[in-house]
Amino acid sequence: MKNARILTAGLAAALLVPGVAFAQQAEFTGPTTGQWEATLSGSGTSDTDFDNNTIGLTGSIGQYMHPNVLVGLRQTLNYSGTTNDDVFTGSTRLFADYVFAMNRWRPYVGVSFGGIYGEGVNNTFTAGPEVGVKYYADNNTFVFVQTEYQFTFQDSDEITDAFNDGGYFHAVGIGFNF
Repeated sequence: MKNARILTAGLAAALLVPGVAFAQQAEFTGPTTGQWEATLSGSGTSDTDFDNNTIGLTGSIGQYMHPNVLVGLRQTLNYSGTTNDDVFTGSTRLFADYVFAMNRWRPYVGVSFGGIYGEGVNNTFTAGPEVGVKYYADNNTFVFVQTEYQFTFQDSDEITDAFNDGGYFHAVGIGFNF
């Protein structure tokens, strides 16, 4: 009987949360010109014996030049550990995103340009388009999903050929406006 009351109270609370969030929607304003934004996301993989592991962390800092235009810097750090070797790599990219204002949902499209460096990789330039969507829990906190298409090149003569040899990089994370 006690478990039924706890379950009923939990179910009632779960049903009230969307109502409270919906009621707060009218107060939402989102980021404004001059506000800063910081994000953080992580990734990782391991084999079944945990002998080969990869961990990645990405953070960004940017400023809204307009309520719909965000410009910033994104930093990725990766560690790969195997039974034979440990490898550290990184990527630093400038980005510019156009953010569509759809109340709490904020889809965006943009571009990035930077470099990839570290152990076991060719130090090279990287560039490409990106898309994503942010969902604001309140005026200053959001979760996001993003996909970047990055291609690498050594100099501008390689850009056309290199574009077709790129890869997709996905991220899920949290962000804050201040």
